[in-house]
Amino acid sequence: MTENSKSDEQERQSDVLIVDWDGPDDPLNPKNWSYKNKWAATIVVSSFTFISPVSSSMIAPAAEALSRDFGITNTVVTALTVSVFVLAYTIGPLFLGPLSEIFGRSRVLQLANLFYLAWNIGCGFAQNTGQLIAFRFLAGLGGSAPFSIGGGVISDTWETHERGRAIAIYSLAPLLGPVIGPVAGAWIAEKSTWRWVFWSTSIVCVAIQISGLFFLRETYAPVLLEQKAEKLRKTMDSENGAYKEVRTIYESPDRTWQSIMIRSLTRPFMLFFSEPIIQVLGVYMAFIYGVFYLFLTTMPLIFEGTYHQRPGIAGLHYIAIGIGLTGASQFNALAMDRIYAYLKKRNGDNGRPEYRLPPMVPGTFLLPAGLLINGWSAQNHVHWIVPDIGTALIGAGLILNFQSIQIYVVDTFSLHAASALAAASFLRSVAGFGFPLFAPEMYKALGYGKGDTILAAVAIAIGCPAPFLFWRYGEQIRCASRYARKPSSGVPPIH
Repeated sequence: MTENSKSDEQERQSDVLIVDWDGPDDPLNPKNWSYKNKWAATIVVSSFTFISPVSSSMIAPAAEALSRDFGITNTVVTALTVSVFVLAYTIGPLFLGPLSEIFGRSRVLQLANLFYLAWNIGCGFAQNTGQLIAFRFLAGLGGSAPFSIGGGVISDTWETHERGRAIAIYSLAPLLGPVIGPVAGAWIAEKSTWRWVFWSTSIVCVAIQISGLFFLRETYAPVLLEQKAEKLRKTMDSENGAYKEVRTIYESPDRTWQSIMIRSLTRPFMLFFSEPIIQVLGVYMAFIYGVFYLFLTTMPLIFEGTYHQRPGIAGLHYIAIGIGLTGASQFNALAMDRIYAYLKKRNGDNGRPEYRLPPMVPGTFLLPAGLLINGWSAQNHVHWIVPDIGTALIGAGLILNFQSIQIYVVDTFSLHAASALAAASFLRSVAGFGFPLFAPEMYKALGYGKGDTILAAVAIAIGCPAPFLFWRYGEQIRCASRYARKPSSGVPPIH
């Protein structure tokens, strides 16, 4: 570089004002918010993440009554009225997650929730099967937003070492919601009409939306700094100002609106096809989520068919999986941050995302154990408490795996957490949609014992090696990644 070019470069840089936080303790930085404000944001996004999955499964116990009203005789179409909501989860996060990294988490999340609310109300007014399936799909698009954006909010507001409890609550919501949904839906359908299943969730959603308007502030650092930069641009004299350009620390000089849109909307696909972490954990998350929705739709077959219980009583068995989910989640909430802090201290106060993986190990064994207990006890008509014990173990295994994977992905792709979670959730949602469709025929052909044995074998083959492989090779994979957190990382640009 010649002296003249060096001088030109220095002059060009002197014309640029780089906007950053006002020191490490800047109160505008969400990571410096009070615990009260951090927990308010966490609880609100967890509530959004809870109510949408409630809607996904709440109609399951009322599917028979709905089929009678609409004259549905095909069991696949009946299952489709339930699972099409989850099919929308495959598409929504791929666009809503990146949009939150352009326009902000709070704005996109709340607008998407209003979209979900409108179509969920519409489901209660559907007059035929086509309308119901279409309205369910559109409601699912809006309801999918919290699955990617919520993890981004957690990443934005909590430091790495204190993120465990927040993730524990947030990641419990999408699993606990589908458990509570059928319990409530069974009693509503039995005492009223299936239309009130949709209207009751809409009433709760309105309350959550109001809480979001009051308590969910913007959290995404690039958007907050862009707002700060925009204020500076307005106050600067365009003719006599000392700086010709104002941009944030996250922006590159050649960053344009078109490049922002293209890169943001294509980032989940790039992550999915280029990141081994997303691919491997995405496949395993898809399997456990598929098993979860398979159980949600087949539990009525077990307890109404095999044990001859009426819908309201049969629906109470969903509490078993809720106990497993909640109990293991509370254990994990305490364990994750303590394990992380202990391992970080042993490693010279250097934290790694891999320190989030140890709680995943018992989860990979509890899941197949629960499948075997549930399947063979139901097959042999053992007392109903035994399948419930197996179901509780399934719930515990699911949540330990689910939470560990989510926080590992958030810690690994912190700035692009929303896009990373959207990429990881794609296969998950496909499985959540597809597994319930083949489950009735599988159990009819094989029985509950052999069917669940196959699922247990797949769980062992995919799940058991995963935490050990990423513990051993995770850092090497991250070092080769364009987007992942490196062992000593500064502030990465928004590519």
